[in-house]
Amino acid sequence: MAVDHYENFPVASILLPARLRPAVRNLYAFARGADDLADEGDAEPTARRTALESWRSAIQDLGAHRAIRTPLSAPDRALFERLGQTIAEHQLPIQPFLDLLSAFLQDLSVTCYENERALLDYCRRSANPVGRLMLHLFGATAAQDLEQSDAICSGLQRVNFCQDVALDQAKGRCYIPLDCLARHEVTLPALADLCRSRPRQAPAAWRAVAQEQIEQARRLLLAGSPLAWRLPGRFGWELRLVVHGGLRILEKLERGGDNPYADRPILTRRDGFLLCWRAFCRPRPATALPLHHEP
Repeated sequence: MAVDHYENFPVASILLPARLRPAVRNLYAFARGADDLADEGDAEPTARRTALESWRSAIQDLGAHRAIRTPLSAPDRALFERLGQTIAEHQLPIQPFLDLLSAFLQDLSVTCYENERALLDYCRRSANPVGRLMLHLFGATAAQDLEQSDAICSGLQRVNFCQDVALDQAKGRCYIPLDCLARHEVTLPALADLCRSRPRQAPAAWRAVAQEQIEQARRLLLAGSPLAWRLPGRFGWELRLVVHGGLRILEKLERGGDNPYADRPILTRRDGFLLCWRAFCRPRPATALPLHHEP
């Protein structure tokens, strides 16, 4: 759920206990809906901001245990009614919802990130809240659980950034830290021109940028992976598949994704069988670096 449009990873799959699937679907509907308000359609930025701020007001009303006072469309009001029931039933914290909305609002005005610290702060609000909400559903809220969930979610977000360089550039955004590009003397406009003229080959400088970003994503996934092997039951299995899904995308990027404008790697049905084998038959991946390693 932490990845843009969530196409790589399962949401409310059959591995999740049936009693929690409606709650997960309601969380997904909120996250997807807010993401679409920020990104999809032809609305002007002012209209997008107004819509997201009305959602923020609605969430604040739910957190204060009062009726939603902000005007909403009928579909949005129904979404928030279902979400309010989920929040009340499972006693979910409100801050993760507000953090998500702050990240989507930031997308309307911030198009690039100067360094790793700034990008991770964005991930902290755009990705990590969903993992924290899922842990609250399962009652796994120890400090170590939350910390490792954050690492997995930020890692998945970074996987998506590696996949979507071309798509993000088309939207006028860049989620590769600018200091990383500068270190390797790469600019995205020049990269796009070169890659389009040589569709199967990217310059060596870009491959160095891509490898650096792939390693950052892998480090986060591996640092958080003990959570997937520590959580019991079907939720643990679900999370193992998610971790291995992210690692598989990184493998594909390394093996054939040098040109971000030519071949965007995705998970296929064949990958599904491989991920199941890795999740159910392999031991936990070795954690190469500690959680707080600085690049």
